[in-house]
Amino acid sequence: MSIQQLISHFDQYLPLNDIEKEELSSRLIERKIKRRQFILQENDICRHFTFVVSGCFKMYGVDKKGNEHNLHFAAENDWIADIGSLHKEKPTKLYIEAIEPSVILQLSKGDLWYLYTNYPKFDRNFRVIIEDKYIELQNRLLETFSVTAQERYDFFLEQYPNLSNRLPNTQIASYLGITPEFLSKIRNEKRNN
Repeated sequence: MSIQQLISHFDQYLPLNDIEKEELSSRLIERKIKRRQFILQENDICRHFTFVVSGCFKMYGVDKKGNEHNLHFAAENDWIADIGSLHKEKPTKLYIEAIEPSVILQLSKGDLWYLYTNYPKFDRNFRVIIEDKYIELQNRLLETFSVTAQERYDFFLEQYPNLSNRLPNTQIASYLGITPEFLSKIRNEKRNN
Protein backbone atom coordinates (compact mmCIF):
# COMPACT_ATOMS: atom_id res chain seq x y z
CA MET A 1 0.00 0.00 0.00
CA SER A 2 1.27 3.50 -0.81
CA ILE A 3 0.98 4.74 2.78
CA GLN A 4 3.38 1.98 3.83
CA GLN A 5 5.84 3.27 1.22
CA LEU A 6 5.73 6.71 2.85
CA ILE A 7 6.15 5.23 6.32
CA SER A 8 9.21 3.32 5.05
CA HIS A 9 10.51 6.62 3.66
CA PHE A 10 10.27 8.20 7.12
CA ASP A 11 12.17 5.21 8.55
CA GLN A 12 15.29 6.67 6.89
CA TYR A 13 15.06 9.60 9.31
CA LEU A 14 13.25 9.08 12.61
CA PRO A 15 10.94 6.04 12.43
CA LEU A 16 7.32 6.62 13.38
CA ASN A 17 5.55 4.80 16.21
CA ASP A 18 2.07 3.29 15.71
CA ILE A 19 0.20 6.40 16.90
CA GLU A 20 2.23 8.66 14.58
CA LYS A 21 1.62 6.27 11.66
CA GLU A 22 -2.12 6.33 12.36
CA GLU A 23 -2.20 10.14 12.62
CA LEU A 24 -0.28 10.48 9.36
CA SER A 25 -2.45 7.94 7.52
CA SER A 26 -5.66 9.67 8.59
CA ARG A 27 -4.48 12.98 7.08
CA LEU A 28 -3.15 11.82 3.71
CA ILE A 29 -5.01 12.17 0.44
CA GLU A 30 -4.08 9.60 -2.20
CA ARG A 31 -4.51 10.67 -5.83
CA LYS A 32 -3.92 9.09 -9.21
CA ILE A 33 -2.55 11.60 -11.68
CA LYS A 34 -2.52 11.28 -15.47
CA ARG A 35 0.47 12.11 -17.62
CA ARG A 36 0.60 15.88 -18.33
CA GLN A 37 -1.87 16.61 -15.51
CA PHE A 38 -1.00 19.53 -13.25
CA ILE A 39 -1.09 19.45 -9.48
CA LEU A 40 -0.06 23.12 -9.38
CA GLN A 41 -0.32 25.91 -11.95
CA GLU A 42 0.82 29.51 -12.09
CA ASN A 43 -1.32 31.80 -9.89
CA ASP A 44 -2.60 28.88 -7.78
CA ILE A 45 -1.69 28.75 -4.11
CA CYS A 46 0.21 25.59 -3.22
CA ARG A 47 -1.91 23.85 -0.59
CA HIS A 48 -0.15 20.47 -0.24
CA PHE A 49 3.18 18.87 0.37
CA THR A 50 3.23 15.99 -2.15
CA PHE A 51 4.98 12.62 -1.81
CA VAL A 52 5.47 10.67 -5.05
CA VAL A 53 4.56 7.00 -4.65
CA SER A 54 5.03 6.19 -8.33
CA GLY A 55 5.61 8.19 -11.47
CA CYS A 56 7.51 11.40 -12.06
CA PHE A 57 6.85 15.15 -11.86
CA LYS A 58 8.62 18.28 -12.98
CA MET A 59 8.44 21.70 -11.36
CA TYR A 60 9.11 24.53 -13.73
CA GLY A 61 8.63 28.20 -14.52
CA VAL A 62 7.84 29.79 -17.86
CA ASP A 63 9.71 32.88 -19.08
CA LYS A 64 8.23 35.80 -21.05
CA LYS A 65 9.03 34.04 -24.33
CA GLY A 66 7.06 30.96 -23.26
CA ASN A 67 10.10 28.77 -22.63
CA GLU A 68 9.95 26.27 -19.78
CA HIS A 69 12.77 26.15 -17.25
CA ASN A 70 12.79 22.99 -15.15
CA LEU A 71 13.77 23.56 -11.54
CA HIS A 72 13.20 20.17 -9.98
CA PHE A 73 12.17 16.60 -10.74
CA ALA A 74 10.50 14.29 -8.25
CA ALA A 75 10.08 10.56 -8.78
CA GLU A 76 9.35 7.67 -6.43
CA ASN A 77 10.01 8.37 -2.73
CA ASP A 78 10.55 12.08 -3.24
CA TRP A 79 8.67 15.22 -2.25
CA ILE A 80 7.53 18.15 -4.35
CA ALA A 81 5.86 21.46 -3.50
CA ASP A 82 6.30 25.17 -4.04
CA ILE A 83 7.33 25.73 -0.44
CA GLY A 84 7.28 29.54 -0.78
CA SER A 85 3.67 29.52 -1.96
CA LEU A 86 2.70 26.88 0.62
CA HIS A 87 4.14 28.76 3.59
CA LYS A 88 3.23 32.31 2.58
CA GLU A 89 -0.11 31.36 0.99
CA LYS A 90 0.76 33.49 -2.05
CA PRO A 91 0.11 32.65 -5.70
CA THR A 92 2.87 30.62 -7.30
CA LYS A 93 4.80 31.43 -10.45
CA LEU A 94 5.51 27.73 -10.94
CA TYR A 95 3.91 24.64 -12.42
CA ILE A 96 4.07 21.08 -11.15
CA GLU A 97 3.15 18.63 -13.91
CA ALA A 98 3.16 14.85 -14.18
CA ILE A 99 5.64 13.55 -16.74
CA GLU A 100 4.28 10.01 -16.28
CA PRO A 101 1.06 8.55 -14.88
CA SER A 102 1.58 8.83 -11.14
CA VAL A 103 0.25 8.03 -7.69
CA ILE A 104 0.79 10.64 -5.00
CA LEU A 105 0.05 11.21 -1.35
CA GLN A 106 -0.76 14.77 -0.34
CA LEU A 107 -0.64 16.40 3.06
CA SER A 108 -2.31 19.78 3.50
CA LYS A 109 -0.55 22.67 5.21
CA GLY A 110 -3.02 22.55 8.12
CA ASP A 111 -2.50 18.84 8.63
CA LEU A 112 1.25 19.26 8.36
CA TRP A 113 1.21 21.99 11.03
CA TYR A 114 -0.98 19.77 13.22
CA LEU A 115 1.56 16.96 12.95
CA TYR A 116 4.45 19.37 13.65
CA THR A 117 2.75 20.66 16.79
CA ASN A 118 1.47 17.41 18.22
CA TYR A 119 4.16 14.97 17.09
CA PRO A 120 7.62 16.62 17.08
CA LYS A 121 9.14 13.75 15.11
CA PHE A 122 7.34 15.07 11.99
CA ASP A 123 8.87 18.50 12.51
CA ARG A 124 12.34 16.96 12.68
CA ASN A 125 11.78 14.63 9.72
CA PHE A 126 10.45 17.38 7.47
CA ARG A 127 13.20 19.75 8.57
CA VAL A 128 15.82 17.24 7.38
CA ILE A 129 13.93 16.64 4.12
CA ILE A 130 13.68 20.38 3.43
CA GLU A 131 17.31 20.99 4.44
CA ASP A 132 18.40 18.25 2.00
CA LYS A 133 16.39 19.94 -0.78
CA TYR A 134 17.94 23.29 0.11
CA ILE A 135 21.43 21.77 -0.16
CA GLU A 136 20.50 20.34 -3.59
CA LEU A 137 19.31 23.78 -4.68
CA GLN A 138 22.50 25.49 -3.46
CA ASN A 139 24.66 22.93 -5.24
CA ARG A 140 22.66 23.29 -8.43
CA LEU A 141 22.91 27.07 -8.34
CA LEU A 142 26.65 26.85 -7.81
CA GLU A 143 26.96 24.39 -10.71
CA THR A 144 25.06 26.74 -13.02
CA PHE A 145 27.81 29.32 -13.03
CA SER A 146 30.90 27.34 -12.06
CA VAL A 147 30.99 24.13 -14.12
CA THR A 148 30.66 23.05 -17.74
CA ALA A 149 27.50 21.63 -19.29
CA GLN A 150 29.15 18.18 -19.30
CA GLU A 151 29.79 18.45 -15.57
CA ARG A 152 26.22 19.65 -14.94
CA TYR A 153 24.97 16.58 -16.82
CA ASP A 154 27.22 14.34 -14.70
CA PHE A 155 25.79 15.95 -11.55
CA PHE A 156 22.26 15.42 -12.93
CA LEU A 157 23.03 11.71 -13.40
CA GLU A 158 24.33 11.58 -9.84
CA GLN A 159 21.30 13.35 -8.39
CA TYR A 160 18.68 11.58 -10.52
CA PRO A 161 20.29 8.23 -11.46
CA ASN A 162 16.99 6.60 -12.45
CA LEU A 163 15.59 9.47 -14.51
CA SER A 164 18.05 9.81 -17.39
CA ASN A 165 16.30 7.01 -19.32
CA ARG A 166 12.79 8.08 -18.28
CA LEU A 167 12.96 11.73 -19.30
CA PRO A 168 13.13 13.10 -22.84
CA ASN A 169 16.20 15.14 -23.79
CA THR A 170 14.08 18.31 -23.87
CA GLN A 171 13.25 17.98 -20.15
CA ILE A 172 16.83 17.26 -19.08
CA ALA A 173 18.20 20.02 -21.32
CA SER A 174 15.76 22.52 -19.80
CA TYR A 175 16.94 21.53 -16.33
CA LEU A 176 20.59 21.92 -17.34
CA GLY A 177 20.06 25.22 -19.17
CA ILE A 178 21.29 23.91 -22.53
CA THR A 179 19.68 22.98 -25.86
CA PRO A 180 18.44 19.42 -26.50
CA GLU A 181 20.91 19.22 -29.41
CA PHE A 182 23.85 20.05 -27.15
CA LEU A 183 22.64 17.47 -24.63
CA SER A 184 22.52 14.85 -27.42
CA LYS A 185 26.12 15.72 -28.27
CA ILE A 186 27.15 15.34 -24.60
CA ARG A 187 25.35 11.99 -24.33
CA ASN A 188 26.95 10.71 -27.56
CA GLU A 189 30.42 11.72 -26.38
CA LYS A 190 29.77 10.00 -23.05
CA ARG A 191 28.71 6.77 -24.83
CA ASN A 192 31.79 6.84 -27.08
CA ASN A 193 34.27 7.26 -24.19
